[in-house]
Amino acid sequence: MARYSRLRQIQRLDPERDYQEIFRLSVEYEFPWDVTRALELALFRTYAVPSIGGLLDRTREFGDRGQKRYDDTVVLMYEMTRDGGMDSTRGRAAVRRMNKIHGRYPISNDDFLYVLSTFVVVPVRWISKYGWRPYSRHEVRAAVNNFRHMGRLMGLKGVPETYEEFSSFMDDYERKHYAYNEPSRRVAEATIAVFQDWFPRLARPLARRGLLAMTDAPLRQALGLSAPSRAMEVAADRGLRARALLVRLMPSRPAFLPKKPRPRTYRDGYTLGDIGPAWACEHARPK
Repeated sequence: MARYSRLRQIQRLDPERDYQEIFRLSVEYEFPWDVTRALELALFRTYAVPSIGGLLDRTREFGDRGQKRYDDTVVLMYEMTRDGGMDSTRGRAAVRRMNKIHGRYPISNDDFLYVLSTFVVVPVRWISKYGWRPYSRHEVRAAVNNFRHMGRLMGLKGVPETYEEFSSFMDDYERKHYAYNEPSRRVAEATIAVFQDWFPRLARPLARRGLLAMTDAPLRQALGLSAPSRAMEVAADRGLRARALLVRLMPSRPAFLPKKPRPRTYRDGYTLGDIGPAWACEHARPK
């Protein structure tokens, strides 16, 4: 079937050598909406670790400039994923930009590994439930190798080697470190506010409940968030599964139309010098 032609292309690649290309094809063509939602949820999960949520609260990036902070993350991920990945000229520049921003803050190796593990595990779990097809073994292995490469470029130690190791690390870290923390709650609420602003005013309460329906009880408890109703959980789950069935019937994304970010902060375009907190921005944008 034509809908599966790109999967056949992926299967012909080597996930140990061509992992960045496989990851790009999955993100830009096969699961662009799903991976975006899953990475948003992955980022949200990290707030429940007090050392991470507390740092994000102290920077005030989400509290004061939430949409820009969100857009900067999207842009960096895109620049490190697009054609050539992290080994392209733009990809290397994006990695240097990310490392420069992170280098200002006292972030432990284990906290970095936890964030990296969420970027591997949460999309795989999301797509297993809500993707129009499951991730293939090639795609799972390519995602692992892609983020292992990112970990190496970040100078991290002890990066997991397999999906199972990433999954165990993430689950264990959450069991050990999830705890209620007021700064983490503030960052979560600021992020929810960014999400709600994407919708018309009357729809924002429903958007909040829909987001909470995508979270689990330990995460909500650690962030001090209320549980959604059972009806909302069922509605969100069935809606996402219905979307998967619909997407399965649609034609695949054309090769000339890769998924690209449309950051609200940078409607007139961006340079990597625009990315990051005010102290990291290298120049003001021209008028």
